[in-house]
Amino acid sequence: MAETTPDPRRWWALGLIALAQFMVIMDTSIIGVALPAMRQDLGFSPGDLSWVFNAYVIALAGLLLLGGRLSDLFGARRMFTAGWVVTLGGSVVAAAAGTAWVELLGRVLQGAGAALIAPSALTLLMTLFGARPRELTKALALYGAAAPAGGTAGVFLGGVITEWLSWPWIFWLYVPISLAAILATGRLMPSAPARRGSVDLAGAAAATAGLGLTVFGVVRAPEAGWDSAGTWGALAGGAALLAVFVAIQRRREIPLVRLGIFRTPNLGGANLAQFLLGAAWIPMWYFLNLYLQQVLGYGAFASGAALLPMTVLIVVLMVAVAPKLIGRFGPKKMIIGGLWALAAGLVWLSFVSPTGNFVADVLPASLVAALGQALAFIPSLGTAISSAKPEEGGLASGIVNTSYQIGSALGLAAMTAVGVSFGAGRTGDPVALTGGYSAAFLGAAGIAIAGGFLAMATLRVPKAEPALSR
Repeated sequence: MAETTPDPRRWWALGLIALAQFMVIMDTSIIGVALPAMRQDLGFSPGDLSWVFNAYVIALAGLLLLGGRLSDLFGARRMFTAGWVVTLGGSVVAAAAGTAWVELLGRVLQGAGAALIAPSALTLLMTLFGARPRELTKALALYGAAAPAGGTAGVFLGGVITEWLSWPWIFWLYVPISLAAILATGRLMPSAPARRGSVDLAGAAAATAGLGLTVFGVVRAPEAGWDSAGTWGALAGGAALLAVFVAIQRRREIPLVRLGIFRTPNLGGANLAQFLLGAAWIPMWYFLNLYLQQVLGYGAFASGAALLPMTVLIVVLMVAVAPKLIGRFGPKKMIIGGLWALAAGLVWLSFVSPTGNFVADVLPASLVAALGQALAFIPSLGTAISSAKPEEGGLASGIVNTSYQIGSALGLAAMTAVGVSFGAGRTGDPVALTGGYSAAFLGAAGIAIAGGFLAMATLRVPKAEPALSR
């Protein structure tokens, strides 16, 4: 029977779910300012330093599908708790590391913890709010707003902690937060009985290795070269392992990913929108930060402050405006319009000048891009999750998280290659740097434009959708 009495703790639980999203995203941005100090203390070579970031992203992207399946089998609350435990362990390892390889091990563990937290958090959100559409839209809005807030907070906190304390405190910060989350989960989160089934270990290994190797090949390509044997070997190996994964899923009676789920109306289209949204948005955030610091001369803290208007606008739009617009226009129009608004902001940003200033060159264009992100993110996320059967909520959450994270990693790697080819790697030359960043902004705009057209072609308008406007 469907639950008729709302859980009185559901809004407190949503706060913890939003905190999880905040921390998962913050972990990708908080280390940026600390990298030079980590290089000096831990002995990283210049070429290997980027793996402090990449190790986390690859572990997160590669394990999300497994995390979603485990959430369905063993219960979302158990996996949510387990994710915080793994994150806690990884944070201690990363904070106490005395060598480069131990630091990377800690980052892999943090990524694995995030891969358990992210899909189980969305499953818990759907469990708490899925039966009440109005509340669900608000809950997804608050959850979505936590992502840009975490990204900006990471830039701020990374700068403050590195300047006033030392880089290990970036990771020690996660210890009390993880402990508090573990204690609060048992009190706030609904429990779910474990389902009968087995974990497809062979499929999990093939999916994790295939996704990880593919992301590895792409994120390493700007450094090693797109024409290098190592790059193409990694991409070919990743593609082969993913083909093995699909073959295993077809033969397994209880697969890690039921391939038929992709025939669910709108699930594939919504995941494609999330993939391309991440592929356009993350490069914009990355190169805009570089433009502020390397061309306009902003420090890390000032650069974070310059991104605040964008973050505030996204939070306000996601929480207060997007739910009403979804009810009025429906998810499909919002996704298309959001992607094209993001593209417009990116095209505007491509006109940045080597002698520009924040108010004229950055602020208005970044706000247009933020408008697009805010409009497209919530409806594409909600459509991807709500399209699946309730018993496959964890799998759907794992798939959509994987789509966004892999889109982000691949988009950033591809736009990095575009930017470098147009001069983004010439440190100390503002004209060349600006030309490279402009090219990257235009490339990301092309991704967003394509995303709008693909959403138009792949998403259907449910017959009941007009009722949402009431």
